[in-house]
Amino acid sequence: MLRLENIKKVYLTGPNQVDALKGVTISFRKNEFVSILGPSGCGKTTMLNIIGGLDKYSEGDLFINGKSTKYFSDRDWDKYRNHRIGFIFQSYNLIPHQTILGNVELALTIAGISKKERTERAMNVLDQVGLKGMYKKMPNQLSGGQCQRVAIARALVNDPEILLADEPTGALDTQTSKQIMDLIKRISQDKLVIMVTHNPELATEYSSRIVNLLDGNIINDTNPFDRDDEIKECEELNKSHDNSKEQAKMSIVTATRLSAQNLYSKRKRTGLVAFAGSIGIIGVSMVLAISAGIKNYIKNMQDDLLSGYPITIRQSSYDIASLMDSANKKEALERLDVIHGHVNVNSVIEYLLEREDTISTAIIENNITQDYIDYIKSMPTEYYSDILFSYGIDPTNNIYTSFSYDGIESQNRSLSSILTNYKKVLEEEEEYASLSGYISMFSSPLAQAPSNKEYILSQYDLLEGDIATKKDELMIVVSNDTELTDVSLAQLGYYSQSEFLNIAYRSYKDKNDKASDRYNPDLDKMRFSYQELMNKRYVYYPNNDVYTKNETATASYNPFTYNYLESDTWTDGLELKVVGILRPKETISYGCLNSGFYYTKEFTEYFIEKGLNSEIVTTAKAQNKDAYISPFPNAITYNMEFKDASGASHTTD
Repeated sequence: MLRLENIKKVYLTGPNQVDALKGVTISFRKNEFVSILGPSGCGKTTMLNIIGGLDKYSEGDLFINGKSTKYFSDRDWDKYRNHRIGFIFQSYNLIPHQTILGNVELALTIAGISKKERTERAMNVLDQVGLKGMYKKMPNQLSGGQCQRVAIARALVNDPEILLADEPTGALDTQTSKQIMDLIKRISQDKLVIMVTHNPELATEYSSRIVNLLDGNIINDTNPFDRDDEIKECEELNKSHDNSKEQAKMSIVTATRLSAQNLYSKRKRTGLVAFAGSIGIIGVSMVLAISAGIKNYIKNMQDDLLSGYPITIRQSSYDIASLMDSANKKEALERLDVIHGHVNVNSVIEYLLEREDTISTAIIENNITQDYIDYIKSMPTEYYSDILFSYGIDPTNNIYTSFSYDGIESQNRSLSSILTNYKKVLEEEEEYASLSGYISMFSSPLAQAPSNKEYILSQYDLLEGDIATKKDELMIVVSNDTELTDVSLAQLGYYSQSEFLNIAYRSYKDKNDKASDRYNPDLDKMRFSYQELMNKRYVYYPNNDVYTKNETATASYNPFTYNYLESDTWTDGLELKVVGILRPKETISYGCLNSGFYYTKEFTEYFIEKGLNSEIVTTAKAQNKDAYISPFPNAITYNMEFKDASGASHTTD
């Protein structure tokens, strides 16, 4: 039983309002043939759509077997349309790529009926509408009347309680229309049939009840449903109807199969659409990829360049803008005219005097205070990759390693003394004396590495071990060609004195017969294994061990003696170990680390702490209270005495 109670439907079209139904109240019996008549625009189709759940009413209520639909969910409406309503449309609405059997099965597919059962039910209902044996035909192979029969079969296959027909004969000829109406009349004996039509003769001949609509209101009903009979019928229907069997679902497999069939039936169009879409997608993807690639390339290039040439703030620097401005002014000076037979004079003296004034005024002194350092340290971490503070320290005076040279067994000497030894032996060799002054220029002293491990690994590959992070850890950085200079390796104790001199002999053996005679191929060492580099032992000793205070009469001139040889009595050493070997990535041109050996920020802090509390620094502070004293002793204006391997004493600044 179906009842509409004061149903209103309002359509909003921009600022205008259209009242399609203006308070329709009507009830329908469970089996009767109702025709709804009225002129175009009176609300017939709107009323049919509301009954079928295709449209929602604005006001009022729709009762199904006495149950209100006011609070129906979308799933409730799906169940109602799938199990209680059958639709017959004027335009058939058949799926062109499905057979007529497939069209009729579709409603059962949505209801979740098994394949075997839905095929049997679809064939039976097609037989009832006179299409027996035509199951495999396509819609375009049928006449208009046959298509309408398929639409009726599809509406009946779920055995609905209500059959809704919207102008079912509007597109048919007279004879075919009569056949369809006879079929619908027969169906109405067991079901409620509600038909919308403009044809009053057709409605009078076949309908058991005619309802006239005008301007959204019912103006006539030839066989209204008595209220008492309505209540009684509603109670009977509620007792017999089982809602638990109603469902509306489709399996993923079924949905995929139907989609595949649809794509295959329109394969040419689908192919063209896919091809055109792929061109657009590929084009957009290429633009985005190229854009992202260029952005990443520029970003990586900037990171790489800034790593090699970072922003540096020095205590004393030059105002580049002033120098450039001065150069521009010099170029703007009036030049002498060129006269045939004469040579003009370009005054270098004037130029140098001008540059002297410019350079002196372009020097900037930065006042780097503790407040400024604290401000730098408090910057948000997203503003930088790492910050290094340079304290002017050089720990080579305090780091010792094993070293061997002619006539002397291997000794543990400081790195600075090893370099001094090489310079001395080259000075003693007449043909190589000129090289001694260049040794320091090409050596790679130890330096502090950035403390950001991720930043280092973004630019360097680990060949062995790991990144140095602790105060007792060192790491080696090689070049792109996996090389270290012989001077750096010699200073760090990897070459003996004989091996180092043999490099010079080999280099000059083709130019100097004397050198050629002294060259020994057995001493050539052109490669070091990772383990050889990492197994080298280094020990740091604080200033109080390395520098001994002199108590003699010459102490005012030589207040401290530098002990370049390791002593067995020193107990405050920190053993350092090489924990990793790194090489720049192939895409890196500059990088944040040059080839050489690196210690950590933690070692720097440890070195400064030990140095500031040492006796040599304390003495220097006492003599010059206003001066800043570095923990590195070479920054103190002292004459220091050291002894060589033979025991002879030497004095140096």
